[in-house]
Parts: sequence; structure tokens; C-alpha cells
Amino acid sequence: MENLVSKLRNLDAYPKINEDFYSRTISGGLITLASSIVMILLFLSELRLYLHGVTETKLVVDTSRGETLKINFDVTFPALRCSMLSLDAMDISGEQHLDIRHDIFKKRIDANGNVIESRQEGIDSAKIEKPLQKHGGRLQHNETYCGSCYGAESSDNDCCNTCEDVREAYRKKGWAVTNPDLLDQCRREGFLQQIKDEEGEGCNMYGFIEVNKVAGNFHFAPGKSFRQSNVHVHDLLVFQMDSFNISHKINRLAFGDYFPGVLNPLDGVQWTQEPPSGMYQYFIKVVPTVYKEASGSTIQSNQFSVTEHFRTADHGLLNTLPGVFFFYDLSPIKVTFSEENLSFLHFLTNVCAIVGGVFTVSGILDSFIYHSQKAIKKKMEIGKFS
Repeated sequence: MENLVSKLRNLDAYPKINEDFYSRTISGGLITLASSIVMILLFLSELRLYLHGVTETKLVVDTSRGETLKINFDVTFPALRCSMLSLDAMDISGEQHLDIRHDIFKKRIDANGNVIESRQEGIDSAKIEKPLQKHGGRLQHNETYCGSCYGAESSDNDCCNTCEDVREAYRKKGWAVTNPDLLDQCRREGFLQQIKDEEGEGCNMYGFIEVNKVAGNFHFAPGKSFRQSNVHVHDLLVFQMDSFNISHKINRLAFGDYFPGVLNPLDGVQWTQEPPSGMYQYFIKVVPTVYKEASGSTIQSNQFSVTEHFRTADHGLLNTLPGVFFFYDLSPIKVTFSEENLSFLHFLTNVCAIVGGVFTVSGILDSFIYHSQKAIKKKMEIGKFS
């Protein structure tokens, strides 16, 4: 047993020195204090990195096909009424979504930005009080209402029971509604009066749309859109206005879901129109992004960069439709962010490296200072006796 203990004592790589041979100095104490602080700071930094993990970035070619792009938006127009504001989306594949109402909400706001009314698009109650029937007579007792489309019917069975139905039928025909007061449905619902009642108001429009994952655009503009001679135009005659103030504030614009660290450059951007009126354009480059969390879940989203341009109405109304346009294109490169947690052994290795490295460097520094002081002191003593 004693032989085993003796052999174990001989394996000691850290021989001990009697305290009588120690020489403690003030400089050594200061270096010890400084090195201890450095060790603690480096340890806390390494511990934070171990607990939160690291995020690695990788660029790959985007080979996804047949996917859709979700666009979340929240835009405020302080000088455009909700009754005149519409949203359209179209892409280079030829697909068009005109006057989008699904998943879209509007808030009427006053000049101070206070909310007057909030409603979801497409949800309205039609007012039917003895309206004019398709055959020309007034609605009678126990008779089903079927309003006239004023020549815009696609078939004999079509009925336009509201002002919105008539405007939609006109849009499909590529016609413009010049005077809503000539339409029984619009006159009965007080369409023009509603527009007048909202004078001086603004509109906050928010929601989301899903489009094909190809280049395209979506825009906010006054009036109902339709195609005329293969040109996208909006029916502005109904509002009987010469110009439109398209001042706006983008509260939020995101292509896809939120992920940690995402920065949307248009959030909070505000633009105020100065005469003359025109078209405000945002040209957006969308970069597909995948965020992989340490838990294994994946977030499919996008980042984007943007440039801006204002186009005045000098070139004619058809070329400079008043409104706010967002033209987007997709990058062929996908960015992948991956969260990774360091292993405990990796953390332990780094801590040992920190402690050992700081201890060794501080020991070298202390030794250099100690021997320098001894050498200087020795020379001073020699000079004193000579």
C-alpha cells in the first residue's frame, strides 16, 4: 500500500514549494487582480455564447418551385378616404387580383389620426327599400329582388343588387361609371353622399395577400380598376376630383413571417406629397430566407432591399395612375440562417483555455516585472557604492 502511495506521489506534475520560499510583491497582487477580472469577463462571455448558441449563415441557390409569397402590410393614407381606396395585385405570369377584399381591413381615421370606424372589406349590408327591379318596376311584396346591371350583364340571369355589384359588372366589361346618381342602386345607397361624408378623412389599410412566387407588383390606388385596350386603369371619374393626395406612412411591410433578427427597411417610412400629384413607386428585391431554430423548427420567410421613385403626372394619366406601387422581384439566391448550440465539452474546453491562457500570460508578465525591478534595484545599489 505504501509502495502504491509512493508511486502515486511521484506522478505529481505539480510539485509544491514551501511558503517560506515565496516572495509576494505589490505588482504581483495588481496583476493577479487584473487577470482575475479578465478571467471572469471572458468566462461570462463564453457562458452567454454557450447558453444562447450561434447563428451560421449560408447562401444557396433557390430551387423551390410552385410556392406562394405572403405579403403582410399596414399602410396609412392620411388624405385618401376608405371609400375610394382599393388594392390590386398582378404578376408577370399574367395573373391578376383586382380590388382585393379578402383578408383586408380598413380603418377610417380623422385628421388627427383617430379611428372613426373599422370594418373588414367585402362585409356590408345592402339597403333594399323598394328598389328598382331589372324589368323596370319597383320591388313588390313577396317578389325576389333582381337589380339591373345597366347593360353590363354577362347573361340574362345576372342581377346587380348593390352599387358595388354594378361597379363590378362595369369593371368586368372594361367600362367606367361616370355618374353613380344615374344608377338606382348607388343612388339608393347614397354612394356619392358617403364619399362626401368622408371628406377630410384618411384611411388605414392593413391585412395580407398571397401571390405567386414570381416578379410582380401590388398597389394602392383610388377607384375601381379595370382593363381597357390591354391597359390597367382605374375608374376615377366617379370621384369627380382633379387630383389625389397619395401621402402615406408604411407602418409595416413584410414578405413572409417574422424571424429573429429580421429588419424590414420600409417599416415606419413616411412620405408627404407635394404638388403635383403622381405615382409613388417602391422597387423591392426580395431575398428568400430560411431560419432554422436550434429546436429543429424551420421558418420560411424573406428579406428585402428597396429603392424609391416618384413619377409625376406629366406624361398622361394612363402612364401615371395616382397611387402607391410596390414592384417586387425575387433573388435566385436563398439565405439560410441556422441556430447551433455549442456542446458542453466545447464550452469546457474554451473555459480551460481562458483560465490557462490568462494565468500563463499574467505569470509571464509578473515574472518580467519582478526581474526587471530586481535588475534596476541591483544597478542602483552598485552605483551607490561606486
